[in-house]
Amino acid sequence: MTDDLQQRFMREAIELSRANVRESKGGPFAALVVYDGEVIARGTNLVTSTNDPTAHAEIVAIRDACRALGAFQLTGCDIYTTCEPCPMCLGAIYWARPRAVYYANTQHDAAAIGFDDRFIYDEFPLPHAKRRIPMTQILRDEAYVAFREWMNKSDKISY
Repeated sequence: MTDDLQQRFMREAIELSRANVRESKGGPFAALVVYDGEVIARGTNLVTSTNDPTAHAEIVAIRDACRALGAFQLTGCDIYTTCEPCPMCLGAIYWARPRAVYYANTQHDAAAIGFDDRFIYDEFPLPHAKRRIPMTQILRDEAYVAFREWMNKSDKISY
């Protein structure tokens, strides 16, 4: 893909993020999913307008793109996002397996305007009991039964 085309897609994402701010639908974030040189999905941050903490632009775009493709992976797709993905979006991107991600603003730019994810990154290496939201394991043996059933399933779809 040419630099001109990449810039065109990023400019479209940037305009979408600005419209999202003007329309008060959510934060100043937008994302596009491009397949074979065509935009197949668009997403904006809809956290506050939908009361959904997972409604980040990348997540919204990934969900719509997967529906459009009829697939749970974005093989051969590129994601254009107006900001370096947060930890949640980065995880979703890796699960979706696009070909590439292009971003404009950095996580530091986002932190400077009040969208600071540093506290999440800081939580990852902590022992579960020391995290801000403590995590306590219970009923592992009972829950592991489903894992054994999955391992033995002959028609499972791996991902």
